[in-house]
Amino acid sequence: MSVHAYIGLGSNLGNPIQQVGDALIELNQIPLTRLLQQSQLYRSDPVGPPGQPDYVNAVALLETALEALELLDALQQIENAHQRRRIQHWGPRTLDLDLLLYADQQIDHERLQVPHPHMSEREFVLYPLAEITPEIKLPDGTALQQLLTKCPLGTLAPVAL
Repeated sequence: MSVHAYIGLGSNLGNPIQQVGDALIELNQIPLTRLLQQSQLYRSDPVGPPGQPDYVNAVALLETALEALELLDALQQIENAHQRRRIQHWGPRTLDLDLLLYADQQIDHERLQVPHPHMSEREFVLYPLAEITPEIKLPDGTALQQLLTKCPLGTLAPVAL
């Protein structure tokens, strides 16, 4: 049985536009998974330690027959292939792939929390998500449109390619 999963993508090291673009292609190559939709790319201010370059972000919608933890493993393999290093919490990174939503499930596992614990307060997740699925509701019934009213756009802007 296949489910829909939403993935948040971000990069602020190397060539972020290329990192995110390549990752979108690689998401479609995960076994038993296909890329259904993707948002445009957005530039966002970094979250975390000061002095980081801006991020390039996007959200992708996948259809997958993988279990949530199997999908997480595949996402981490893609991050590792992009030389992702986990040195500093919320520090700069070549590629960050977050499993935002997995079907309508709420998952609380030591390796994975779904919905992603910070997604409701991050404009670089909510606005790209709204671009591809504006009427979605979180597993607790909260409408994405309700979250958008509480999360200003700020300096988030589409990336000019």
